[in-house]
Amino acid sequence: MTAHRHVKLFKNGRNQAVRIPREFELPGEDAIMHREGDRLILEAAPAKSLLAVLVGLSPIDEDFPEIEDRVPDTVDL
Repeated sequence: MTAHRHVKLFKNGRNQAVRIPREFELPGEDAIMHREGDRLILEAAPAKSLLAVLVGLSPIDEDFPEIEDRVPDTVDL
């Protein structure tokens, strides 16, 4: 059975907002909202994949110093 709670709506600048009670908190910092008739549905956004995060990064435009490529030490196993 779904829990219900009466909440107040308020204005935040030009947007309407609602404070989400602790028992309804969603994980993360992003959510997805959609409308089904008169209902607004708020769902936790799925975690981004590592590939999606890497694609969003800006390229590194920096010169790196040369690294000496030494022969590795022998290891006795």
